[in-house]
Amino acid sequence: MSDAAARPRTLTFEIFRFNPEDPQSEPHTEEFQLEEQAFMTLYMALNRLRETQDPSLQFDFACRESICGACGMLVNGRPALACKTLTNHLPDRITLFPLPVFKLIGDLSVDTGTWFRQIAERTEAWIHPASDFDPAEAEERMDDELAQAIYEGDRCIECGCCVAACAVANIDADFLGAAGLNRVARFAMDPRDQRSDADWFEIVAGEDGVFACIGLMACEDICPKDLPLLEVNAYLRRRVLSAGLASRKNETERSASLWPVRRARGAHPFVRSGQQGGDPLRRGNGESRSPGSAARGR
Repeated sequence: MSDAAARPRTLTFEIFRFNPEDPQSEPHTEEFQLEEQAFMTLYMALNRLRETQDPSLQFDFACRESICGACGMLVNGRPALACKTLTNHLPDRITLFPLPVFKLIGDLSVDTGTWFRQIAERTEAWIHPASDFDPAEAEERMDDELAQAIYEGDRCIECGCCVAACAVANIDADFLGAAGLNRVARFAMDPRDQRSDADWFEIVAGEDGVFACIGLMACEDICPKDLPLLEVNAYLRRRVLSAGLASRKNETERSASLWPVRRARGAHPFVRSGQQGGDPLRRGNGESRSPGSAARGR
């Protein structure tokens, strides 16, 4: 092994700095240098920078195992988890910025909790059972395949990477985003939730719902848990379209059912006032006429 290969790299970090609580603070970037170590993650590098160079550096972390989702940030322009990103997969120069869309707390720290809470409240992301919950009652059994599909939705760690990568979420603050739609799908397929297709239609069929997605699917490319967000999007579109078509069919059938009622009451739209029965397209003297002229003659 050559000396160049054995010598550790010197990494240059360009990090966004800004404290919204400090009126003297201005958004800017600051450079730091750090010697790379074996198996170093961005989380380890940031901790080393804070311990040895700048204790005021702000960033979030908790589990260090890509479970809590706290350490999301833009790494060279791409949303990622600091605890899951190895520095040896990155170039010598690394730029770090906070995730967009979310409220900035300071430097690389953002408030994802408020965003996810309002999404949960908007979509009522909890089970709506047919009856009150009884803790003493045995839980109803569920098909294994369905339970696994529901579990897939529950694997979301709400890190916000998919939201930050979404072109629509970056320009529309009300868009549910991939994480919000994934949450809806998780409850929509749960047999314990008694909400109807019409209820789900109201939640996700609006201008900020599933049809606001423009199909870039950066969310699925970015997701650190590899959730099937493309399948979630397709499932919700099929579910919503089925509900909409069913509603339209029911309305058409209801309207059609009124037709014989109108005829029975002598209210046929092509029958002149006072004329009962007979061919609605013929005049009283036997002369044929068009529906348009009949309507004008009323």
